[in-house]
Amino acid sequence: MEANQPSDAVIYIVDDDEAMRSSLSFLMKANGYRCKTFSDASDFLDNADLSQAAVGVFDIRMPGMTGLELFDTLKAKDQLIPIVFVTGHGDVPMAVEAIKNGALDFILKPFDDQELLGHIKDAVDSMTANRERQVLKETALERLATLTDRENQVMEMVVAGNANKVIAFDLEVSQRTVEIHRANVMQKMGCRSLAQLVRMVMIARSEI
Repeated sequence: MEANQPSDAVIYIVDDDEAMRSSLSFLMKANGYRCKTFSDASDFLDNADLSQAAVGVFDIRMPGMTGLELFDTLKAKDQLIPIVFVTGHGDVPMAVEAIKNGALDFILKPFDDQELLGHIKDAVDSMTANRERQVLKETALERLATLTDRENQVMEMVVAGNANKVIAFDLEVSQRTVEIHRANVMQKMGCRSLAQLVRMVMIARSEI
């Protein structure tokens, strides 16, 4: 199993071809991934647990709801997971459009096992990075919430590049008072340098 593969990650395979489902499931499990298969989009929507770390491998063309329609449904519900589409040559334009709308990648039939595994690894890496960014943002927001109004004022001026004496003048307080507030900000934010503080504030205000 890859060192950076989340232990709780599961690969969801949605394909109406039973032989393809079995083949992909065997491939995933043989390479250390947990895997669940679904015969169609409805089966997936009814039974997949989207609250856990997951990557989807969707066939584009399926009876009923297509893989692209399933993708759109997940996106509309704000439940989108990293998705790799399995597609034939004739569906490439649709797959490219899906990538523009947030899908991770697509792979053409027939495909090499290692090529698909490479796409899966990229998907897992993407998911892991997103989860790590979300944790960092939550941590940054929690720390910001502990600042007093005055500490928040000082922090804003510090990250804007103002020197202590400038901050003291603008806030009409002593430079020593600014130094105390600044030290409190650094301690509460868990930062040892101005660069770390700026990064923490940027993370808190980022859109993930």
